[in-house]
Amino acid sequence: MPPVMHRQGWIEVIVGPMFSGKSEELIRRVRRALIARQSVLVFKPRLDNRYHESHVVSHDGKQVAAIPVESAAEMEAHLDPLPQVVAVDEVQFLDRGLLPLVERLAAQGVRVILAGLDLDFRGEPFGLMPELLARAEFVEKLSAICPRCGAPATRTQRLVNGKPARYSDPVILVGAEEHYEPRCRACHEVWP
Repeated sequence: MPPVMHRQGWIEVIVGPMFSGKSEELIRRVRRALIARQSVLVFKPRLDNRYHESHVVSHDGKQVAAIPVESAAEMEAHLDPLPQVVAVDEVQFLDRGLLPLVERLAAQGVRVILAGLDLDFRGEPFGLMPELLARAEFVEKLSAICPRCGAPATRTQRLVNGKPARYSDPVILVGAEEHYEPRCRACHEVWP
């Protein structure tokens, strides 16, 4: 009798500042899984409706259909039957219930692909991302290009009327080019 083969799951995390290609990389991985005829479910926070309500869309227009959710519990309600791949964009906007969910999915043999900001506009760890990074088998940190000096940009600069945001401003403000730009460590600014 042949040995029983168990499907092995894992967690992949794609991080970086805005405009570094995180969503584009998530879409690329999802498309490859679909080409391989794997069952895939893609999720995104309902809060992120910048480009489309029910698609993950990269800044350059690539897209894949996604289920918008408010919480990890709402996401879990869609996971029957269990797919081979679960992908989630903008994970920094989801609740802490995502941590045990992705651990459980990986333990059940699911490939989990997560993408999001590792740092908020202040340059501080964003939401549950540090714990997701610590739990992941694979991490890819992307960078953009700083428009001020051309160095690798690893931070997200929030702008208010063209000026750096204040430290006391709310952490979450959904937007794109109108509110944010990538910056390197030296050019990143936060007003007190």
